Amino acid sequence: MENIEKVYVIQPRLDDNCRVLHEEAVALIESAGAEYCGTTYQTIKKINPATYLGSGKLAQIRETLSGLEDVTILFNGSLSPSQTLNISAALDDRKVIDRTTLILDIFAGRATSAEGKIQVELAQLKYLYPRLKGKGEALSRLGGGIGSRGPGETQLETDRRHIRTLIKYLEERLKETEQRRHLTAMRREKQNIKTIALVGYTNTGKSTLMNRFTGAGVLEKDALFATLDPTARKVTIGVMEFLLVDTVGFLQDLPHDLVEAFKSTLESALNCDLALIVCDATGDYDMQYRTTMQTLEGLGFDRPVLKVLNKCECIDDLTPFADFVCISAKYGNGMDDLCKAITDKFSTQYTECTLTVPYSKIKDFNRFAPFFTEHSRSYDENGLTLSCTIENIHLSKVKEFISR
Repeated sequence: MENIEKVYVIQPRLDDNCRVLHEEAVALIESAGAEYCGTTYQTIKKINPATYLGSGKLAQIRETLSGLEDVTILFNGSLSPSQTLNISAALDDRKVIDRTTLILDIFAGRATSAEGKIQVELAQLKYLYPRLKGKGEALSRLGGGIGSRGPGETQLETDRRHIRTLIKYLEERLKETEQRRHLTAMRREKQNIKTIALVGYTNTGKSTLMNRFTGAGVLEKDALFATLDPTARKVTIGVMEFLLVDTVGFLQDLPHDLVEAFKSTLESALNCDLALIVCDATGDYDMQYRTTMQTLEGLGFDRPVLKVLNKCECIDDLTPFADFVCISAKYGNGMDDLCKAITDKFSTQYTECTLTVPYSKIKDFNRFAPFFTEHSRSYDENGLTLSCTIENIHLSKVKEFISR
């Protein structure tokens, strides 16, 4: 029988957000395939530069853990390399990880595409690099479990120069994928394909909404970061065709290196024509929205957004949520309202019209096909008649054929 890693949480109390961060920590532990086994809370008035917590509190935690064997300590915050080592020493050399290590470990287990794996490994190496000094021996001794996936122990035993070389190599590979992604985006723009990005906090139902729209078969799971690699599918909403993109979820205190590493993946959101910011009605949806927008704006995001509140199937009175389009992606509630809201966002950019093309000009007219969405066509003695939707910026291209 496989041994499940047990994780004990040290939860610092720094502000009123402590409860939400702790709930996320438990969910992260479960997402990593480990077992949560308890928490010690500590109000922090002044951070100890050596151990973050005071020596008295660490002695108390050591006593609490005295009857527990093979327990990993999760400090639900960020630790410096020296703080990690000092806390471990104060707790009888138990394995100590911080929130960033845990998130990176989950990402390492969830990445499936070549680009996703590169991005995770790059983030792990950047996080590992300043922690090499004096840490390699300790982690090698501790063996497997959370924090050991991805680059692995061999990377911990290499010198700084080799890791710098590997980081540079991975960054160059990412640049290559970014160039390919840029060419793909240019091709979509040339073909006049509008992009809608599903963006938001992790585990708010973005993949379920993707499947509701497209039947894409994206993994749906009640776990943080259940899907990591982006998925794109074409979808028709109203009379218009879009490319719908499901992106990686956000989280409070998402590691900076991880956000930077996944910047290329998030380009689909940064360069979209409309972002659906998906929040969870059963959670702190205002915090989810703020966290998502702060992360996006930190990457230079400036696109139109539509606030979507998912998991509303159990809410009788939706009037307090006037700023949101309220839906249930699981059961389909509110999808007509969402489609209308999306259509309304684009309505001022498009014109529905009828084009009449003489037979003598059909061959030349075909080059304009990428600029409109065709709804129906018919032929008579006057030529080809098309009912279509055209983006306003392209109306001049077919001006001579517009009949009404």
